[in-house]
Amino acid sequence: MSDIRDDLKRRAELIRRDMGGAGRVETLRAEGKPTIREHIDGLLDEGSFRELGTFSRSLRVEDRTSTPGDGKIGGEGLVQGRPIAVAGDDITVKRGSSSIVGSRKTSRLYQRALEMGIPYIYFGETGGGRIPDLIGSEGISEALPSPDIAARRRKIPMATIIVGQSFGGSSFQSAFSDYTVQVRGSVLAVTSPRVFEIATGEIIGFEELGGVDVHAKLTGQIDLGVDTYEEAYDSVRRWLSYLPSNAWSVAPRGEAMARGRWDRDESLAALVPEARRRGYDMRKFCAALLDPDSFFELQPKFARNLTTGLGRLDGWPVAVIANNPMFSAGVLNPDACDKAIRMMCLADAFNLPLIWLMDVPGFMVGRKVEHERMLFKAIRMVEALCNLSTPSLSVVLRKGFGLAYQAMNTSGMGAVGFYAWPGAEIGFMDPDVGVNVAYASRLEELDGDDRERERQHLIEEVGEATSPYEAAGTMRIDEVIDPADTRRILAEDLGRLATRKIPRPEDRPLSYWPTC
Repeated sequence: MSDIRDDLKRRAELIRRDMGGAGRVETLRAEGKPTIREHIDGLLDEGSFRELGTFSRSLRVEDRTSTPGDGKIGGEGLVQGRPIAVAGDDITVKRGSSSIVGSRKTSRLYQRALEMGIPYIYFGETGGGRIPDLIGSEGISEALPSPDIAARRRKIPMATIIVGQSFGGSSFQSAFSDYTVQVRGSVLAVTSPRVFEIATGEIIGFEELGGVDVHAKLTGQIDLGVDTYEEAYDSVRRWLSYLPSNAWSVAPRGEAMARGRWDRDESLAALVPEARRRGYDMRKFCAALLDPDSFFELQPKFARNLTTGLGRLDGWPVAVIANNPMFSAGVLNPDACDKAIRMMCLADAFNLPLIWLMDVPGFMVGRKVEHERMLFKAIRMVEALCNLSTPSLSVVLRKGFGLAYQAMNTSGMGAVGFYAWPGAEIGFMDPDVGVNVAYASRLEELDGDDRERERQHLIEEVGEATSPYEAAGTMRIDEVIDPADTRRILAEDLGRLATRKIPRPEDRPLSYWPTC
């Protein structure tokens, strides 16, 4: 028996040390690139990784001795003491390409994660599907597009870290994920530039095709772009810290607010200019409202007119959706709608209360956004909001106009607590614009100073109707609150909501919504 045990140990150590070849491992290290096992160790708590599928290899007879792991490595371990499943592409074995046994391994790891109710994290760096393994009908019939993951309904948190050139399988994995972080220098795309050139004649560089800046700013297909591997590991650990391990459980509460944090905070009002058209950075407001250093912004460079993120208030984990007047006056456009829906789906699936901070002049208008399907995106956002099962709290800080007022979650749209600051303006449209539209013919009859006096009179008249006290008078606003009391009121509501019964995952419609 000792000989058998020694042989087992020798085999495992050789596979884990040399992987697809000692020379390839050394080449990676010389280039400053970790192996997949080093990536996994960088994410997990020290010494906690337990590998599964160590002895898997290619089905092809000629490749059996040269494909340890068949291009995929994975297992289970701990992050901040909590169990997770983890897998990734091993580029020392045929560039981490996807084939039959490797795909079976990642599918098996995901199935185990689902049964255990633990998060699933993937490191993406694959050259795509392996040729010739998948070239024929038999091979492509085995290469299923992760049906288990496609039907997962967000029962467990799933994240992808793009650490190298990712084409095909790991790119698909990122699109299924609740959180995707991409390291600068890596590439995220369906197909490589080489295939582009052969198929269409188009010539494009890796960065231009799918670099960090493309996805962080233009496509919104990642939640965060970072410069280093360590930043990527840290971001996933931080993201997980706000979430429960699965859809059946409750996210861990952090440290409750210190006594002084319950006191009135006059600084909150100072962050928001009174003039409705003056810009300010909503990200600073979120950081000031939430527990110190707890605000974790997601998609920070995409659709910057809307700010989304995770945070804590009195230790309670929350999701945040907020208009940001620093960019495009905080209007809602098609990209902002997509961004809001993504955050709603995450919050709804994992029982995170949503805090909405409203300062919105309306939906963007114009030919460009109409052609970008503004109509469909706006109504899809409203549809998502009306299917939200997790509780939400909303505050109108300065203004809410048009359909965007309702889309940012009012009492009539499902907010459990709906509050407004006393200076807020609420109505069909900006009073200045409304007067110009509604009373154009009346103003045209007047000249010079008379026209301006009448215009100002009408603006004041319309402005009085936009007072939050009007809506509060008909119980469409729960309370008009002193800005200095905002944190305390929201924190008290969160504490009361903590005793609510959590709906079953199958009773949360947004967990069924498409991931992307």
